[in-house]
Amino acid sequence: MTQAVNKKDSIYFQLLRLLVFSAIAAGLVFWVMNYSMEYVINCYYDHTGYERQQDENYIRKLQQYIERNQLTSRDAESLDSWVKKQRILTIRIYKDGIQVFDSEYPQQELWEEEIAAGDYEWENYYSVKFVDGEAQVYILGLYAYQFYNYALIIEIMFSFILFLILVLLGIRRKMNYILKLSEEIELLEGGSLDYKITVKGKDELTALAEGLDNMRLSFRSLIKREADIVRENQKVITEMSHDIRTPVTSIMLYTEIIKTGKYKDEVHLKEYIEKIDKKAHRMKQLTEHLYEYTLVTGTTEMVLEEPEYYEVLFYDLFSETCSYLRQKGFTIEFSMEWVDKKLRICTDYIWRIMDNISSNIIKYADPQKAVEICSVCNGNKIGFSFRNAVKQLEEAVESTHVGIPSVKNMMEKMNGICEVRQDKEYFYIAIIFPEAASYSEEDHKRNVTKEYMESE
Repeated sequence: MTQAVNKKDSIYFQLLRLLVFSAIAAGLVFWVMNYSMEYVINCYYDHTGYERQQDENYIRKLQQYIERNQLTSRDAESLDSWVKKQRILTIRIYKDGIQVFDSEYPQQELWEEEIAAGDYEWENYYSVKFVDGEAQVYILGLYAYQFYNYALIIEIMFSFILFLILVLLGIRRKMNYILKLSEEIELLEGGSLDYKITVKGKDELTALAEGLDNMRLSFRSLIKREADIVRENQKVITEMSHDIRTPVTSIMLYTEIIKTGKYKDEVHLKEYIEKIDKKAHRMKQLTEHLYEYTLVTGTTEMVLEEPEYYEVLFYDLFSETCSYLRQKGFTIEFSMEWVDKKLRICTDYIWRIMDNISSNIIKYADPQKAVEICSVCNGNKIGFSFRNAVKQLEEAVESTHVGIPSVKNMMEKMNGICEVRQDKEYFYIAIIFPEAASYSEEDHKRNVTKEYMESE
C-alpha cells in the first residue's frame, strides 16, 4: 500500500526550500564578493597613487584649456563649461589665498565674500597659470566610481548565475529521477516484471514509484497465478482423461461381451450389467468433479450472498451431513458453538465443499473412530472443522486429487481460508470465513497483497 506524502516532504516544499537556500547562498556570495572587491579597489588606489595621477592629468588638461582660451581666474562661465565636460565632481580655484571660483556655485561671485582657502591634509592643491596670474586649484573626482560600478555588475551577475545553477542542480536531481522512472516504465511495458522500480525519497514521486512497483508486483502475481492455473488445469485434465479412459474401456469391453453374447448364463449377464452401471456412475462422478473444478477455476464471477447469521447458514447443512455420515456407518462427535455473528457465503459453493469433505471421509476415514465436527472462532474469523482418523488401506483408492484444490479455490473466491493438516493417523480440515461486519473487499485485496509480499 502506498504511503501518504507528508506536506513537509512534498515537491512544493522542496522547491521552496531549494529557492530559499539558493537565494541565501547567492546573497552570501554577493556580500563576500562586494567586500572583497571594495577592499581590492581601495588597496589599489592607496598603493598605486591612481587618484593623484588622475588629478595631475586633469590639471594638465585645464592648463592647456586656459592657455588656449586665454582665461583669467575669474572666467567662471568658461571654467564651468570645461568642468561639465570632464568626469570630475568639482573644482575650486584660490588666488592670493581667496576662493575665486567654485564649480558647484559657478554664477556666484565668490571673490566679494573673500572665502579663504582651507588647509586640510587630505586636499591636494596644484598651481595653474592664468592670464591674471598664478592660482591654486583643488580638484575632486570620483575616479573609482566606474570601477565600483563594474564590480557591482560582476557581483550581481555572478550571484544570479550561482542562484540559477543551484536551482537547476536541485531540479536536475528530480528530473533524473523522473527520467529513470520513465526508463523503468518502458522496461515494464516490454514485459520485464522482475525489474524492481527504484523507490527513493518521501515526496509525490516516491509515492508514484511505490504505486508503480505495487502494480508491477500485482501484475507479476496475476501472471504467475494464471500460469499456475493453466498448469493445474492441464494436470487435472490429463489425470481426468486417464481416470475416465479406464471406466470407458471397461464399459466398452463389457458392452462388446453382451452384444456378441459371449457370457455363460444370466448370472454373468447381470454381473456384467452391474459392472457397466458401476463404471458409468464412476464416469458420472469424474465428470462432476471436472465440472466442479472448471467452475471454481474459471473466469465466471461469483457473487456473495447477503450477510446471514452463522447458525442460520449451517444448521440444516450440518444436520444433513451428520445424518448422511451416520448412514454410512460413522460415529459423529458434534461440538458446535453457534456464535451470534453474520457471514457472507455462496450457498452453492458451500454445498460442494461439504460434498467434497463427506466424500473424502467416506473414502479415507476409519469408521471405527469418531468424526469430530467443531466450530472455529478466532476474533472476527468464524468457521468449522472436520477431524477424522485415517484408515489403513489395503489397496490404493482411485483419486483425482481435485477435491482439496477445489475446496481451496472456492474458499478463496468467498474471501475465506481452507486449512488442511494431515499425517499418518489423522486428517484435519478447517473452513474459515471473515465476519461480514468487519470485512471489506479492500481488506481482502490488502491481505492478499501482504501475503504475496511476505511469500516473496
